[in-house]
Amino acid sequence: MDEKLIEFEEVLAEAKLYIKKEENIKLITDAYEFAEKMHKPQFRKSGEPYVIHVLHVAKILADLRTGPKTIAAGLLHDVIEDCDVTEEDFIERFGTEVFTLVEAVTKIGHLKFNDEEEYLASNHRKIFIAMANDVRVILIKLADRLHNMRTLQFMKPEKQKKIAAETLDVYAPIAHRLGISEIKNELEDLSFHYLNPEKYYEIAKLVEDRKSERDSQVEMMISDFSKILDEHKIPYRLFGRSKHLYSIYKKMVNKNKRFEEILDLLAIRIITNTEVACYEILGYIHAKYTPIPGRFKDYIAMPKMNMYQSLHTTIVGMEGTIFEVQIRTEHMDEIAERGVAAHWRYKENNYVKEQQQKEIEEQLHWFKDFALMSEDVDEDAKSFMNLISKDIFEANVYVMSPKGKVIALPSGSTPLDFAYRIHTEVGHQTIGATVNGVLVPLNTQLKTGDVVNVKTNKSSTPSEDWLKIVKSNHARNKIRSYFQRVKQEEKEADAEKGKSMLEAELTRRGFDAKEYMTNKHIDTLAGQLKMNTNTDLYYAIYCKAVSMPTVIEKLTNQKIGQTALKDIDIRPSQQKSDGRERSTSKYGVTVPGIDSIVISLAPCCSPIPGDDIVGYITKGQGVKVHRRDCPNVQDIKDRLIDVEWDDEVSTSKTYAVNLVVHSTDRNFLLSDIVTVSSQCKVNLQHVDSKVNDDGIHATTKLTVLVHNAEHLKNLMANLRKIISVISVERVIL
Repeated sequence: MDEKLIEFEEVLAEAKLYIKKEENIKLITDAYEFAEKMHKPQFRKSGEPYVIHVLHVAKILADLRTGPKTIAAGLLHDVIEDCDVTEEDFIERFGTEVFTLVEAVTKIGHLKFNDEEEYLASNHRKIFIAMANDVRVILIKLADRLHNMRTLQFMKPEKQKKIAAETLDVYAPIAHRLGISEIKNELEDLSFHYLNPEKYYEIAKLVEDRKSERDSQVEMMISDFSKILDEHKIPYRLFGRSKHLYSIYKKMVNKNKRFEEILDLLAIRIITNTEVACYEILGYIHAKYTPIPGRFKDYIAMPKMNMYQSLHTTIVGMEGTIFEVQIRTEHMDEIAERGVAAHWRYKENNYVKEQQQKEIEEQLHWFKDFALMSEDVDEDAKSFMNLISKDIFEANVYVMSPKGKVIALPSGSTPLDFAYRIHTEVGHQTIGATVNGVLVPLNTQLKTGDVVNVKTNKSSTPSEDWLKIVKSNHARNKIRSYFQRVKQEEKEADAEKGKSMLEAELTRRGFDAKEYMTNKHIDTLAGQLKMNTNTDLYYAIYCKAVSMPTVIEKLTNQKIGQTALKDIDIRPSQQKSDGRERSTSKYGVTVPGIDSIVISLAPCCSPIPGDDIVGYITKGQGVKVHRRDCPNVQDIKDRLIDVEWDDEVSTSKTYAVNLVVHSTDRNFLLSDIVTVSSQCKVNLQHVDSKVNDDGIHATTKLTVLVHNAEHLKNLMANLRKIISVISVERVIL
């Protein structure tokens, strides 16, 4: 049987264990058949058909017991990005819900970014904002990343390190926060393998060298535990637990310990049926073996932020050997391994997405905070990712409100950080706080378990000194935003005073203020003085950053475009049959009301019919036509005149346009670009392609000949559909 069919049968077999409705199985089957068809000509670096990848993603999702639409989205998660599939066609086949999931995990490919870090941050923000609305998005992305990490050996070493670092920084932490430890552990170990192979193999060898000795000690302890539990007739499952390599490495680095000093390398897990039995087992074990002080943790009474529950104790076993023992129920064990995916596994006759999302916010206390932060989309992508990384991924202090709400905060956080996490206005109005019933300074560092109560006053406002106190990015951003808003309001008030000062000075000098202070005149004046807005101009007048005589002179001497026209030889144009006066150049550009002007297209921005254009009056070279958004004419408004494309411009004429194609490097990339250009009936005047310094990406520069803006738009849209193309940009030289 075909390998693809074998893989799909495994996905289907796993799905059918909990998905019974025929229409749901059909949705998964249809998704596979469509994905197989669309990805047919594509292959991975391993040489496998590309569809094998999406089948593995679907299998991981089925193992997590996600719903049919999630599995279908896993199968289809690359068709929008890598195949020629329109939104309309996709929705018609699979519905809006599946499309929304797929679109959420599709990379951003058509925007311009300053660097790759910004590009990655923008993709992560897109995914996390979508996750805040639907947790299934991140489950698909984690499954996708897990299989990519399992097959990373086929990538170049530089690419391996880049992907592994991203996985360790972004995807492993979110898997941890969602409690999906089986995925989190594998992602960490795989990343560790590529980022630090020497340490990885060193620790792996140390673990392997002691394996037989460790296994013997664990078996002896399991045997002894079994006798105790059998004697008391408590149901149980017992097994040794191996610590994954990256967690061992982290303990060695963070606690500056040698391999032999890590106490919980020998670990046993006891699974029973009830919470009561967990505590009974703990009592029997402590009665026989000596527990190590300070090493007992009750995560049943106080679950972790990712819903993890278990009893942890460390004991001195036979012959002085140290063991870590974990005691939990079957349900707790499943939550510990699969987290959110286990707690809200798909129930075919009782699944409501909105209800699931609400329950997640109620159970995962940090998720609601995450959702609120994700709504703050005014943050740039890098700032947003810093906010999420520090305030969510690195949160390790858990405090409570007087009503018992648990808040996760970064280490070193203060009552002010707590107040801003409750609500922005609570933070702004804070005047004091109590911790565990005791009044404390606002810079007091909070500890896990503290109960914090914030005192507020509606007339109170933040202090800029608070920026030195808070530790969370969330609180810092809210305080900064407050003062930026206050300063902007003050600036606008002062600008109004500056405007009044200008009006008064014009009147005093005998000018009509209304005539000179039109938006057009003030816009031009602001541009001449290198200011962005009228508000900036009026504010500068108020602050006396510009002299009033200079402002009056420039304003009253404005002859918008009229003085500049004296630099060229013009004469009135002939009347056209439609009654409009115009001069038409060989490029199809007209200057209403003026004839006999030399007109040419500016080579910097290469305008073409359909572009919004403007004329720049040169000295001795006539009128140069620019795109209106060309940066070369932004600060010279006094020499600009209106021009327009002639309605009768020939459709056979072509215009040169410069493009840059950003992509990942691969074989036959240039051939595909040339083929697509030919199919779009575009002539290539120049092509230059090179691999970037990172050895992964390529930059291709094109000069193409097109008829008009619509022709160019069609070409750029088709170039973006080429496999591995990230973006296509029209450039200004």
